[in-house]
Amino acid sequence: MLQRLFLASTALICLTVLGNMTIARSDTPQSNGISHHHKTIEIPLGQPVPSVNLVVHPDAKKGWNLEVKVTNFSFAPESVNTAAKPGEGHAHIYVNGQKIARLYGNWYYLEDLPPGKNRITVSLNSNSHESLVYNGKAIQDTTIIEVPTKSTQKY
Repeated sequence: MLQRLFLASTALICLTVLGNMTIARSDTPQSNGISHHHKTIEIPLGQPVPSVNLVVHPDAKKGWNLEVKVTNFSFAPESVNTAAKPGEGHAHIYVNGQKIARLYGNWYYLEDLPPGKNRITVSLNSNSHESLVYNGKAIQDTTIIEVPTKSTQKY
């Protein structure tokens, strides 16, 4: 009897743990190596589809200036944390899969990056923070910035 009770309770614990596990995959093609912690909102049919284009400009002194060009989307810092409206919100900036900032306009200065290849991604998000999605794919753009190691820098 005690053995059956032990087996039943062990099975219940295992099922509870497995049922509560969430597997977060950040290597899917839609996520581009980014683990999103926000819900998504699909752009409805008939609604203009937003787009984002990330352009990186090396800064004359140090770092990089990120230019975020958008279409069918308006930055709305005054509406953050309000109900989602199609085509407005803010962006998130990720460096190597880690969110570093919210973006409420078209420009962002990025001062430091580690040596090697760095994946910079900008995603569009609604006022209520959902990631904007069209046809199941996140609306985002990614570029790679390669930072030379000290041994490969030219002096």
